[in-house]
Amino acid sequence: MTLDRSQIEFFSAADKLPLLKGILRGIEKESLRVSNDGLISQLPHPRALGSTLTHSSITTDYSEALLEFITPAFSDPEKPFETLKDIHSYTYQHLPDEVLWPASMPCGMRDEDFIPIARYGTSNNGQMKEIYRLGLGYRYGRFMQTIAGVHYNFSLPEEFWLAHREFNKSEDVELQDYISKQYMGMIRNFLRNSWIIPYLFGASPAVCESYLQGKKSHLDQLVPGTVYGHYATSLRMGDLGYSNNAQAHLNISYNNVEDYIDGLEHAISTPEPLYERIGVKVDGKYRQLNSNLLQIENEYYSTIRPKRVANPGERPSKALRRGGVQYIEVRSLDLNLFDPVGMSRQQSAFVDCLLLHHLFTDSADITAREDSENAENKRRVVEFGRHPDLRLIHDNREISLKRWAFGLFEELRPIAQLMDSVQETEIHQNALDEYVAWIESPSQTFSGRIVSDIRERGDGFFQYARDYANQHADYFRNVELEDSKQRAFENEAELSLRKQHQMESNSDISFEEFLANYYK
Repeated sequence: MTLDRSQIEFFSAADKLPLLKGILRGIEKESLRVSNDGLISQLPHPRALGSTLTHSSITTDYSEALLEFITPAFSDPEKPFETLKDIHSYTYQHLPDEVLWPASMPCGMRDEDFIPIARYGTSNNGQMKEIYRLGLGYRYGRFMQTIAGVHYNFSLPEEFWLAHREFNKSEDVELQDYISKQYMGMIRNFLRNSWIIPYLFGASPAVCESYLQGKKSHLDQLVPGTVYGHYATSLRMGDLGYSNNAQAHLNISYNNVEDYIDGLEHAISTPEPLYERIGVKVDGKYRQLNSNLLQIENEYYSTIRPKRVANPGERPSKALRRGGVQYIEVRSLDLNLFDPVGMSRQQSAFVDCLLLHHLFTDSADITAREDSENAENKRRVVEFGRHPDLRLIHDNREISLKRWAFGLFEELRPIAQLMDSVQETEIHQNALDEYVAWIESPSQTFSGRIVSDIRERGDGFFQYARDYANQHADYFRNVELEDSKQRAFENEAELSLRKQHQMESNSDISFEEFLANYYK
């Protein structure tokens, strides 16, 4: 990987600089609703928040209690955070006896039956979403599905890509083919450097003992009731969280978009004996959508995805095959419990620089050897990232994390300067200044702060996260929404409920036929 500084110089020119103002950013943020005793809510999704099936910005993920807030994609980098603040504020108006859990890892866990599956109504679409989630529970257990995170969506405007194609003297390549190729290159480079995200922003080094349900683990006791990895950064991204041994051998390739799509399609159509034993429809009730390696594309757990907005009823891989890559989704961010909305503007500035670095750096295909190195580096940082002498693997040789990180930050500096010029700000360079200090001092990272805080307090992860939940709740309940925004949320809630009712009233085919058409 070599940074092409001539690309930075090209886009630093006065006539090219404005092209970067069109970068679009959107955020999807998950949070568990918990009751006043800190346990997962058993209440249905509040009707005042609208329909989880059709609402544009407030829905649920796996559990009925796992809210997901979705912002539109904005070119103004402040707008996603302003929108998230508004969504939180409106939501808290309708959670009088509940708060949102601010950490990625849940706490106060009972048995799996205590985790309610999300409900989406009786339409074919609603049934499919619910059965998919039932399948996840049968396949992996419901505990894993209570984990929350932040997804960061990023895309560059068409005007930028036209100039980029011109720079690379590739005008003979169809524009969308060129864009897809460049995004896949960005993804490959992200996979090579993805360990930097859990190192800096991993915020799940500790969990409640209740999450383990008495199972043996490699974790040690931090304080009574709380276990942790001594140098861990993001247990969410490790064996306790969104890792999946059954998917480890899928061999989904990111070397081009066609191979990526083919890999997903193969997994969706390949039977898995373990899932066949679960059964698809048992005693007249569905347990899962199918018994293949993946029920649908979204079941493939990855730290980053190429995406395109799908048409109604269109599968994600079909959308990609139809129109190519439209944006990329970074999925490796833990909830930042130090920030009320779960992610800070400074974090997004860093991620922007990182993604542009990955575009302006050559990106060869990922070999099987390198794929194994990438996975091992992620594992080491997730489990031992704050170890002062941690070494990673680079080109078949070990290298200290610190050396690799300092080299990466040096290459990020001109990109931060470029982005600050675009936005007439200093936030990108300030972000680098702050985060580079965390390389030498792991105790300043999110995970380092959390471990230190819990140890000093002595009352455990549960009370620690609960205190932040209450602080955030007080903050949002004191935010006064503008009348226009209040009305917009109320109108969207009512509209979404009407849409769901219409879908349930107009269904003219059986669910079996609907499902067959979806996979067709």
